Amino acid sequence: MLAFAYKFYGSPDVVEKVTVQKPIPKPNEVLVRIYATTVSAGDWRARSLTMPKGLGFVGRLVFGITGPRKPILGTEFSGIIEDVGSDVTNYHPGDAVIGFPGADFGAHAEFITMPADGKLTRKPDNISFEQAAAIPFGFTAAYDFLVNKAQLKSGQTVLINGGSGSVGSACIQIAKHLGAHVVAVCSDSNSDLVRSLGADQVIDYTSQNVIVEGVHYDLVVDTVGTLPWRRAQHALRRGGKMVLIAGKTSDMLFGFFKAALKGKKMIGGVASESPDVLNAVVDLVTKDVLRPIIDRSYMFDDMNAAHSHVDTGHKKGNVVVTLQPL
Repeated sequence: MLAFAYKFYGSPDVVEKVTVQKPIPKPNEVLVRIYATTVSAGDWRARSLTMPKGLGFVGRLVFGITGPRKPILGTEFSGIIEDVGSDVTNYHPGDAVIGFPGADFGAHAEFITMPADGKLTRKPDNISFEQAAAIPFGFTAAYDFLVNKAQLKSGQTVLINGGSGSVGSACIQIAKHLGAHVVAVCSDSNSDLVRSLGADQVIDYTSQNVIVEGVHYDLVVDTVGTLPWRRAQHALRRGGKMVLIAGKTSDMLFGFFKAALKGKKMIGGVASESPDVLNAVVDLVTKDVLRPIIDRSYMFDDMNAAHSHVDTGHKKGNVVVTLQPL
C-alpha cells in the first residue's frame, strides 16, 4: 500500500511517499481503507520535533531519540472497513467508521488496522468522510479539558486563546453547548468564523489587549501556548481555572503551584484519547450540536503541501487530506 513516511525530523520535505506492506488485522482488529485523514498539530509537532523550550530531549524520548519511532504520521481518519479479525463481532466489512489512532499515528496511509474495541466508532450518515476525519483530534481534546478536567458549568465566563484553530474552534462550540459566555481570541480575519461558532465576543490580538484590567473570567483556556500564566493570572477571578492545552514548560511543570499560591487553579496534562470521549463528541456532531471546521482539503499526493500549510501556524480549524473520491 501507499503511505507517507519520514525518517528524519524537519520541514515538510522530510515526508515522502513510500510503498509499505498492507497490514493484516489481528483477531481483535479491523482493517480500514482510509478515505480521509488530516494533518494535525500532533503531526506537526512529531514531524518537526518542535517542543516547548527545555523539552527537546523529552520530545525525542516520546517520538524517537535518533529518528521517528513511528514513521507514518496521521492522528485521525475516516473510512470503510475492508476486513475484520476472527474475534470481531461489532463491526463488519462495509461499515463506515471514524478512527482516532492519536499518539499511535499511522493514518497517512491507504489502510490502517485498529482494535475493534478501541478508538473507533461508526461514522454518522449526515456528515461527509472529510468532516468525519476532522472530528477526533480537536474535539476530543476540547471535550476532555473543558468537560472532564475543568468541569465547565453553564453561566461561567471563558476566555479561549487561539479560537480559530482545530482545538480552539472545538472549545468555543463545546463551551457554548455547556452554556458558557465565550470570549475568543484570534486575528480579525477569523472573527466572523469564531462568531459563527458561538463566540459572544472576539478579541483581535493584533490590535487589542487580550488581558484587560478589571475583566475576569472563570476559565482561561490557552490552546496555542501564547498566553503564559504570568499574564493569564490577571484575567482569572479568585478560584478561577487556567486550562493549559499548550503552554510554556515552566507553566506545565510548576503551574499547579503558581496558581495555588494565587488562590486559583491550573489544569494541564495530556488530553484523553478514551473511546468514551470519541463517542461523546461524535454523538454531538450527529445531533448538529458541533460541526468540524475545514480550512483546506488536499489530495493524498499533495501531503507535503498540507504539512506546509499547517507549518504556517495560521490554519483555521482542520487541514484534511483525501485518499478516495468523496
